[in-house]
Amino acid sequence: ILKNIIHITPLQKNIHLSEKYQADIYLKREDLNTVRSYKIRGAYNKIYQLSDTEKKRGIICASAGNHAQGVAYSCYQLKIYGKIYMPIPTTKQKIEQVKNFGKQYVEVILTGDTFDDANAEGMKEAKLKKYSFIPPFEDEKIIEGQGTVACEILEQIDNKQIDYVIIPIGGGGLCAGIGMYFHIKSPSTKIIGVEPLGAPAMRKSLEENALITLDNIDKFVDGAAVKKIGAINFDICKKFLTCNNIILIPEGKVCTTLLQLYNESGIIVEPAGALSVSALDFMKETIKGKTVVVVISGGNNDILRMPEIQQRSMLYEGLIHYFIIYFSQRAGALKEFLINVLGPNDDIIRFEYTKKTNRENGPAIIGIQIKDKNDYQHLIQRMRENQIIFEDLKDKMELFDALV
Repeated sequence: ILKNIIHITPLQKNIHLSEKYQADIYLKREDLNTVRSYKIRGAYNKIYQLSDTEKKRGIICASAGNHAQGVAYSCYQLKIYGKIYMPIPTTKQKIEQVKNFGKQYVEVILTGDTFDDANAEGMKEAKLKKYSFIPPFEDEKIIEGQGTVACEILEQIDNKQIDYVIIPIGGGGLCAGIGMYFHIKSPSTKIIGVEPLGAPAMRKSLEENALITLDNIDKFVDGAAVKKIGAINFDICKKFLTCNNIILIPEGKVCTTLLQLYNESGIIVEPAGALSVSALDFMKETIKGKTVVVVISGGNNDILRMPEIQQRSMLYEGLIHYFIIYFSQRAGALKEFLINVLGPNDDIIRFEYTKKTNRENGPAIIGIQIKDKNDYQHLIQRMRENQIIFEDLKDKMELFDALV
């Protein structure tokens, strides 16, 4: 079904990562697939196998981006009308890509703040209009399509024993497909799942041995940020995954990895695509001398997100710090701060008075970039020595989110 639609994506040994972790690190480059992600596999496999009557009625799907592109491309190839429901915060780049892949065969509908919101609306419309709903991950044919990634990996590895396969997890379709195939064909290979720290739906579900719906999620890693994984996917993943085999990656670390992949290997990934590579740092002692396959799930990143990605990375690495500074109500207080507090390698990247009136006497938000994360303690020490009254916003995340 898929042979004329998808590319057989490369399985590339990455020399830089292999040397860094003293292991054989292979990257499965699904970012180089049609629609720049693995999602085309499951989407096309599902839609192709609809009945002629179902195809004639049309289809609906919901997605934060990559599944939508896979469905749109499938609609164009099969000449089927489709409605694509996407969350309102979806990047403009992904929305335009969906339209480009589907052309006249798709209609994009923006609704809700998260994937789960868009998914609920899409399912409601499909039931009302009797369209076939193409789920992003909870469907056997979707899982079957995603599992073809594993078929390719085992064919490409030339009979070499794979010790670990690292798979990003959103709704669980990719992990279920790849993991189950390896569970049957290469049972000695250990499956490692990776989720964003702000959306650990699979980890929580495995911990409770029940399908858990998260109350709140961090939506930054949009391709993997879901409140609830698929029930079918959960049942499959329980056969080869435990909560101890799932690594949670801070969103800032994802950003650092994304930038490193671009700068060191020339690989452009989206945040969800960087999840699995980020896990290597958390496994560096375990994987020494081993053969590791890392699945890069997608490369649909919007260049307009790069300033946010860079800032999140630097915050995570401890190179940017934000403070509320309460200056003394006397002339020269700001000048003394600049001379006595800032180190020779420190730089002010943001300065903003919080009061529009009486600005000179009001507190200020100051962002300071340091050269080395260890310089932070010296910066704090100098503020205290100079009797600066301050609040570090990293200790007050609600205030940080409101002001920064």
